[in-house]
Amino acid sequence: MKNISSESIVHDLRYLQLLSRSFPTIASASTEIINLEAILNLPKGTEHFISDIHGEYEAFQHVLKNASGAVKRKVNEIFGNTLRESTKKEICTLIYYPEEKLQLVKSKEKDLDDWYMITLNQLVKVCQNVSSKYTRSKVRKSLPREFSYIIQELLHESSIDPDKYAYINVIISTIIETKRSDDFIIAMCNLIQRLTIDTLHIVGDIYDRGPGAHIIMDTLCDYHHFDIQWGNHDILWMGAASGNDCCMANVIRMAMRYANLSTLEDGYGINLLPLATFAMDAYADDSCAAFAPKSNYFDTNYNEKTLRLITQMHKAIVVIQFKLEAEIIDRRPEFHMENRKLLEKIDLKRNIFVYDGKEYSMLAEHFPTIDPQHPYALSDEEKELMKKIHNSFLNSEKLKKHMLCLFRHGGMYLVCNSNLLYHASVPLNEDGSLKHVKICGKDYYGKSLFDRIDELIRAAYFEDAETKEKQFACDFIWYLWCGPDSPLFDKDKMATFERYFLKDKETHKEIKGYYYKFRDEEATCDKILAEFGVEGKHVHIISGHVPVKASQGEKPIKANGKLLVIDGGFSKAYQPETGIAGYTLVYHSHGLQLVQHEPFQSRQKAIEDGLDIKSTTFVVEFESQRMMVKDTDKGEELITQIKDLKKLLVAYRTGLIKEKS
Repeated sequence: MKNISSESIVHDLRYLQLLSRSFPTIASASTEIINLEAILNLPKGTEHFISDIHGEYEAFQHVLKNASGAVKRKVNEIFGNTLRESTKKEICTLIYYPEEKLQLVKSKEKDLDDWYMITLNQLVKVCQNVSSKYTRSKVRKSLPREFSYIIQELLHESSIDPDKYAYINVIISTIIETKRSDDFIIAMCNLIQRLTIDTLHIVGDIYDRGPGAHIIMDTLCDYHHFDIQWGNHDILWMGAASGNDCCMANVIRMAMRYANLSTLEDGYGINLLPLATFAMDAYADDSCAAFAPKSNYFDTNYNEKTLRLITQMHKAIVVIQFKLEAEIIDRRPEFHMENRKLLEKIDLKRNIFVYDGKEYSMLAEHFPTIDPQHPYALSDEEKELMKKIHNSFLNSEKLKKHMLCLFRHGGMYLVCNSNLLYHASVPLNEDGSLKHVKICGKDYYGKSLFDRIDELIRAAYFEDAETKEKQFACDFIWYLWCGPDSPLFDKDKMATFERYFLKDKETHKEIKGYYYKFRDEEATCDKILAEFGVEGKHVHIISGHVPVKASQGEKPIKANGKLLVIDGGFSKAYQPETGIAGYTLVYHSHGLQLVQHEPFQSRQKAIEDGLDIKSTTFVVEFESQRMMVKDTDKGEELITQIKDLKKLLVAYRTGLIKEKS
């Protein structure tokens, strides 16, 4: 405190008076300084990075439970060669799925009390290990209320001392005698899961394709500490929840394409009956063959009649989607997307597509709802249908809850501990420079572009319905889904129309933006990192969006380690292409580890057979000296708090601020 000048105290006096409300005495301020100094010298908490989950809730929940192998690594460190591999596997499975595993054990184990005694002692050792990097206060706040005192006693007593060993054994024996073993084991296992990971980062795309995005969101809403960098599929749902009919149509189309009705109907209560009724009537005599769901990507045993109905609904919503999108394109010429108005180029009489004087064969025919004179006009039935769909989305309470969670914990990007997280790209020019994107007549690029987009996304959801800002923002969310200069899309076009309707596969190609040409270059990554203010020795960009084709030799580590792409095919739709089932990233006090996962079999196999996800771990960076809290962003905050508290002590001791009783 020798370096604290009286001038700085006087300058900060108003702030220090506010601070004194929380620390009204010299003793309380001193105690907090001691506490914060101690925290600075604890090991850095473990961060867990996951991207592109796409509704695969079982695989997501398992990776969350096993912390991408961190739990298994801890168990191996603690027990080493003192336990068989099969026993360590049993401990891990119990930690992941305590309720289900207990039922299996109780059906097979002959001496249950002995099993309880051994298992409880093992769990105490694991829990002591994972809690060692936290303060007692933080651990105490994480404890289940009914077992808080008992767990604290077990965690903070050493079994090496003979007297303490007897004390611990008496506690465990009493737990068993009072028939509280099951509840206590479940509480301990959940606590181990809770303490293994300090922060969870979701780098975009929770929604679409897989069957359980709503289940993933339920899990996240209850998670202790997480953040989300919005992906293009998340934005699509956020647009739908904001009232954008184009986004609603796209959401429904994606659900039909992958035969995933459960998220819409069971998860959010979206009423699809009006669409089914309309589709059965409009396409009664149409095979709709080009609109059959992607059968390789869903496991639900739909019968033939249901699949036929989904196929008809699929075609119906596709046509409606293209009509709705034309409205936005006409309304927003500044989007420069006139070339995506393609319904007008179908020669309905000859059933061919005519573009730039060239004719293309069609994959589909029979368009009863398209008026050749006014191809983008919704029929009266389609208008009524969209009104019902619109109301259904806006009145879903579960959707509102999940969207508020996405807004509260989410954003376009995040800078955390020398890592820059964003889902997809940063738009670049042909020469690799940051691209200027015009929004409402003003240029934005790099960080300013991301910040402005973040503002507009929030305006679309939270602004009053009558404002021009709200109306533009709602349209702009759709642009973010499929617009060429969107950092969440960054391609010349979204070839949805071509893939559905045109046989010529050359028309299906989508050309990626220049970001994907330059992202492998370290200089480009350095430029982007500097733009977002990320500096230091070990800095990285962490993103997803484009699956890494590991089966074709592509590597997730790019630009000499500056860029880590962790979309490796969590979604089953991508696994035939990638050859794996995703990457995750773990950043603990010893360094950064990339984990490559094989496909997850099932929750049932994980419980019954102890079949964990087969994973391969790659060390990206290893620190010989352990990282401490003082080396993190949180550490910088605590150091600033300590400086302020020291100023408060000087103010107390010089009489500028009086202590309060």
